[in-house]
Amino acid sequence: MALEQFPLMSSPSRLLKRRSFLARLTAALGTLAIEPIASVAAADATTPTFSPNVVLDIARALSEHPFIPPMEVPEKLKKLDYDRYRQIRFDKKAAVWAGTRTPFSVEMFAPGLYYTYGIRVHTIENGVAKPVQIDKSTFVTPSPEITDLLAEFNKVAGFRLHYPLNTPKYQDEFVVFAGASYFRAVSKGQNYGLSARGLAIDVAEPTGEEYPIFRQFWIERPANKSDAIVVHALLDSLRVTGAYQFTIHPGSPTRMEIKATLFPRTKLSHIGLGSLTSMFLFGGMDHSDGPDYRNAVHDSNGLSMLSGAGEYIWRPLNNPKTLQISAFVDNNPRGFGLIQRARQQSDYEDLEANYHKRPSTWVSPVGDWGEGVVVLVEIPTSIETNDNIVAYWRPKKPLEPGSSFEFAYNLAWPDDSPLPEKFGRVTRTAAGIKLFTQFPQMAVDFSNMPTDLNLDELRFVASVSNGRVLETQAVHNGPNGIRLFMTFDPERASMTEIRVQTRYQGKPLGETILYRWLAAGQ
Repeated sequence: MALEQFPLMSSPSRLLKRRSFLARLTAALGTLAIEPIASVAAADATTPTFSPNVVLDIARALSEHPFIPPMEVPEKLKKLDYDRYRQIRFDKKAAVWAGTRTPFSVEMFAPGLYYTYGIRVHTIENGVAKPVQIDKSTFVTPSPEITDLLAEFNKVAGFRLHYPLNTPKYQDEFVVFAGASYFRAVSKGQNYGLSARGLAIDVAEPTGEEYPIFRQFWIERPANKSDAIVVHALLDSLRVTGAYQFTIHPGSPTRMEIKATLFPRTKLSHIGLGSLTSMFLFGGMDHSDGPDYRNAVHDSNGLSMLSGAGEYIWRPLNNPKTLQISAFVDNNPRGFGLIQRARQQSDYEDLEANYHKRPSTWVSPVGDWGEGVVVLVEIPTSIETNDNIVAYWRPKKPLEPGSSFEFAYNLAWPDDSPLPEKFGRVTRTAAGIKLFTQFPQMAVDFSNMPTDLNLDELRFVASVSNGRVLETQAVHNGPNGIRLFMTFDPERASMTEIRVQTRYQGKPLGETILYRWLAAGQ
């Protein structure tokens, strides 16, 4: 795996095309009851049968015409302040499938404040789709006016799934779909942390990022003894539409099988598949810029990758002074993810946030994803409430309008990334200056090493993109660990890419370390 740096107009003809579009859209919808697309298309609900092809047909039909924004939330709901909005609570008695024999239930999020548009959620039972209705009993609110507005709007901001994840006697919230194409999940014993996205477009491009939205969902009712739930989603955006299917298995870890088909409206040169979004403030080699009683603050502390050639790679995260973008070239990647590897409370010394319980994520492509790059974006931030880390797969080949693009992947929410048995796992990284010199030094701790390791047979393949490597050394660190030291001279460079692979008896002994060293102030 190599590294690279790197107004709508109306016209008579358009109106005629729009009418033709509406006719085709209605035909695609058939007799399915579906929320009108910006009130311009609807189908009467008599026998609203559903199949995954329905979402495909809608996405394909929508892609042939310009994007129509979803219906905006009433102004009074958008102007709610944070405290007022938080007083709106879903009434659990209104949960979908509450009190039934299915182990799953669904609860809704109220639109308003940050959620400025409404979406429609449908349930599917016995092949029949029905929209979830919002009435005056759905939400507990701080005022009758808010209750009336929510019922009249009759749409939601998103939803959450519940299942007896941690104990058989209580249905825990374990998946949330809310905002643009964002979703997140937890496994048994975890707390929420990083998020995933259905699709990323033009991340960190000078022209600005485009945020696709999941504008409608269909949720299949699981069988009474089922341990999985299926969610279908319609993605829409200025330049692309898409049909998604999520088969979600709560557990340890929670797993998702994701299938998607995209229909570009225009050429798309920069998309992100398996997109992940997280937060890294400080920790490891990146110290806090100001006084902080905690040892570390992050939802993820590393990017883990398994290349198409089978190389396991660990890239510690940074909170840089300026925007940093890294692109790791690969062909048919086997997996990547943002990982929260420090799993003890003492790693953070934060008694409230429980960063040691935040999930990791692991993307496993299904089929060949071809040539492209794993992109890592690191954005400067001074507060821990900002998600400043983005990772995704960017295909080399652009998506062309008039065509479809299918892809699939499995997404797991484990504590750590998968590694072979007795294969060195990076547990800690630190940086400083070698004693009595002015040269930077990096220290890396590995665990999971063979107990009979002979350090004399250890070899290092180390390089820097600018400057030169001065020294590598390893010492025992506990019964199954080692600490690697690497000293280098950047030779006045403001940035250098570090790569270190540890080898033993001709084979890799642990994860390959990649790190972008930046001079002070960079």
